[in-house]
Amino acid sequence: MSEEILIIISISLIIFTSPLVSKLLKLPTIPVEIMMGAIAAYLAFITEHPIFHLVAELGFLYLMFLAGLEIDLKKLLSISPTMLKKSLLYNAILFSSSILITLYFDLGKIFIVILPLISIGVLAALKKEYGDTEWIKMAFIVGLIGEILSIFALTTVSAALEFGVGVDFYKTMTLFILFLVAMLMVYKLFHNLIWWFPEIKNYLMPQKDHQEQDIRISMAIFFLMITVMMYLHLEIAFGAFIAGIFITTFFEEHNKQLPHKLEHFGFGWLVPIFFISVGASLEIEALLDWDLVIKAFLITFAMIAIRLLASLLFVKEMGWNKFFMLGLSHSIPLTLLIAVSTIAYNNHSITQEYYYAFILASILEVLLVMIVIRIITNLVYFRNSN
Repeated sequence: MSEEILIIISISLIIFTSPLVSKLLKLPTIPVEIMMGAIAAYLAFITEHPIFHLVAELGFLYLMFLAGLEIDLKKLLSISPTMLKKSLLYNAILFSSSILITLYFDLGKIFIVILPLISIGVLAALKKEYGDTEWIKMAFIVGLIGEILSIFALTTVSAALEFGVGVDFYKTMTLFILFLVAMLMVYKLFHNLIWWFPEIKNYLMPQKDHQEQDIRISMAIFFLMITVMMYLHLEIAFGAFIAGIFITTFFEEHNKQLPHKLEHFGFGWLVPIFFISVGASLEIEALLDWDLVIKAFLITFAMIAIRLLASLLFVKEMGWNKFFMLGLSHSIPLTLLIAVSTIAYNNHSITQEYYYAFILASILEVLLVMIVIRIITNLVYFRNSN
């Protein structure tokens, strides 16, 4: 059996069986896909292949696109000034704490960016399980600001790792800022255009759509933004993220099913390939190294601790019995943690041991936080029922 056929069969089986295994083990699907990818690579069912790497990279970009779908600029601009200040202060505490930890333990500077990362993608899974509760609403509002800052940090770090802190770096960051200004102008222009000619939305995405035009235009915007970022030599993942924001901001109200269709399209086959590739990049023997496991636990503890500390800002809004739920819900930056650690490892900013430690920490965070949140909510339900 050829190498290509074996890889295709292995990926197909993992994509099909991972949801079944996650239900059986009562674990989120993403860690299961990573673990199954690691096992498949260990058994030599999945090996290095350029096409597999290309599809996995496309899966990562689509994942960033889905992260952008979680952000509606209209809602973001309607956040109250008090909440905006607290959200910014919340993230300032995260970055300040990570700086102190990095300097005190003499860690690599990449830790300053990695420890405060926030990704609200997994919050969608919490919302499905626990409903639109008060703490989840608050987590989304604060998380929106945090994810934007995290994506900005991702772009900055990527440029610094590629060019170093020199003339090329400053050129890249200047270009990046000009790109953001241009995107704001496009947003304003398109917003006014739709206000004057609301029929444009229906023309682009008809209500009676037999050609899947909503998917087609979404994919066109997705690949167009990737092309622009490639041409400008900026972080491609940020372009995918911006494309997702654009779709949600302008078309979600017109086509409420579109974000769900795009999520089903991505999580059904493309995104899992990325997580399988992450697992395949791990060496199971290395994960049995006790020093590496300790590093992963320390990273996990540090990331959760600084978020619990920062969430004290919202005691007034949420109360002493719920404020920590905000910090816990932000302690699962699975996608961005894997993204930044992958970029850092590929640019030789972190060692292979720390790369494995970050991947293991991302899995541990999902497992520990999900279990703790479930225990707390069950205790609250039990107390209220009595």
